[in-house]
Amino acid sequence: MCCSVGFARSLGLALLPLALCCIVANLLLLFPMGEASYIQKDRLASNIWYFGGLGGGGALMLLPAVVFITLGKCSCCWNESLMMCGSVMAAVVGLVGSGYCFVMSGYALVQGPQCFTSYGWSYPFENQRGRYLLQSETWSRCLQPVHIVEWNVTLLCVLLGLAVLEFIICLLQLGNGLVNAVCRPCCYKQEYSLNA
Repeated sequence: MCCSVGFARSLGLALLPLALCCIVANLLLLFPMGEASYIQKDRLASNIWYFGGLGGGGALMLLPAVVFITLGKCSCCWNESLMMCGSVMAAVVGLVGSGYCFVMSGYALVQGPQCFTSYGWSYPFENQRGRYLLQSETWSRCLQPVHIVEWNVTLLCVLLGLAVLEFIICLLQLGNGLVNAVCRPCCYKQEYSLNA
């Protein structure tokens, strides 16, 4: 039990900075090149408002992080079983949050940014199904905000990577909690038979 609790705590400590990085990356998407004027004029891509990083990979990920870190604070057996069930549920919440972050970031990456082109404000890469990512020479179509394609691609790729890491961590804790829930009763039976 001590090993599994220690493992869960270390996973929780790993989740905290990942969640904070997701929040920061999503906030940066709201301010292209550090400018607030585009958010005021409603010139941001619509998918940024789904808050994949802020909600899914960030705020929602804080719940499993806190649950994992606080495991093992009580010593009675009933609470230990309940505690591991709680950590499994928190891991499921984390899987949902990281999955949401991954899907929303991927969708935003495929759609491309909203920007000002020679035809006005539009989504110039929307119908390319992400092919623009491999054609950096087409990025100059976006005249404003300056370097918006690079800005979005970088931050959305960061969010995708963070979401994958969060998913792996929550999956590890899900396995840890389930194995502990299955093996604990077996261990107690063995200890009882040895003591008898």
